[in-house]
Amino acid sequence: MDSIEHIVIIGAGLAGVHAAATLRNRGFDGTITLLGEDPERPYNRPPLSKSYLVGKRERDGLDVNPAAFYAEQRIDLRPGISVVAIQPATLEVVLGTGERLRADRILLATGSAPRRLGIPGEDLPGVQALRTLADADALKAALIRGDRVVVVGAGWIGGEVASSLRSLGHDVTVLEFRSSPLEMVVGPIVGGVLGVLHRDHGVDLRLGAGVTRILGTDRVTGVEVNASETIAAACVVMAVGVAPRTELGRDAGLAAGDGIRVNAELETSIPGVFAAGDVAAYWNPFYQQRIRTEHSSNARNQGQAAAAAMLGEGVPFDAIPSFSSEQHGLRIEVIGHAATSDVEVIRGSLEARMFVAFRLDQDGRVLSGTAVGVPDTGKVIERLIRSRAVVDPARLADTDVPIEVLAAG
Repeated sequence: MDSIEHIVIIGAGLAGVHAAATLRNRGFDGTITLLGEDPERPYNRPPLSKSYLVGKRERDGLDVNPAAFYAEQRIDLRPGISVVAIQPATLEVVLGTGERLRADRILLATGSAPRRLGIPGEDLPGVQALRTLADADALKAALIRGDRVVVVGAGWIGGEVASSLRSLGHDVTVLEFRSSPLEMVVGPIVGGVLGVLHRDHGVDLRLGAGVTRILGTDRVTGVEVNASETIAAACVVMAVGVAPRTELGRDAGLAAGDGIRVNAELETSIPGVFAAGDVAAYWNPFYQQRIRTEHSSNARNQGQAAAAAMLGEGVPFDAIPSFSSEQHGLRIEVIGHAATSDVEVIRGSLEARMFVAFRLDQDGRVLSGTAVGVPDTGKVIERLIRSRAVVDPARLADTDVPIEVLAAG
């Protein structure tokens, strides 16, 4: 630790902020520079589509830390600063101002950016994503112009925005290209339940709907669906996923694919340069595969883990991915990773929206569990996953058999 004098963190989201705080908590006494492209002081993004959008939380309530925290912890926070290059040979960070920062360690925590469809009219005023505080404020302002909103995409952000806007009384149409909401994440069974949930709360959910054009001249007036139908809209929220912001790392020569590739201790292909959060495609020792996770819990955990690794105190990052959402008052929690699983077991009632959907490998080991309307089950589901126990599907589906018993083998 004594040979490390300056650590530069690129990105002041959750991964970057938690890395900076963890460095101080672990006794690092050198210089920490935290560079944030967003002009705001660091804030939590998850409330933007929920409590902040509906007016139940104010700006100050979004802060990751109190405003005085950064000065007190001697963290040189620089909001509104762009980084144009990383010089890997010298571990220099080049800022948009022309300033160069020499570092002993660099953490790339650049996060992700909303994907675009590349269709005509996508740049019209009133068409936007919901990623930043500025996006949320712009959406609030756009809603004053009219009640009808079209949300493109029924993923996490699309579902949460639809839920929030319906609670405010807006007419909401959700257009989803696939056959059910969140189909690629939770599977068609859970996706079907969420589709009924949206419709029960007045959302006009259109499945198999491909948006081919955004209509309007000076401002959006509607969308064209499947090159035939037109739907009027006062504003359009594009919620078609995000892509990792890898450009800075790629230009520096870091190994990359779907994200910047890091090892189990979050170090990139260039020694001294680490990556964490949405941008990091990390090797997960538990699942024995490379994973990239786009959720706040992962950003926090990886920021902390990267800080330890940069100080030479790292351990393999083997966290079980987990994330949660609330839509129309129903809590949804996903624990684990099962992108390739075809085996699904339902425990509980789909009709009552109180169940856990487990996904298993071919040997009968649980890879993930999606809890819908069943609170406080995340930790026991994680224990079952970590146990690697081979389970009988009939017993797993039987609510009279405690999950703890299954985890014990």
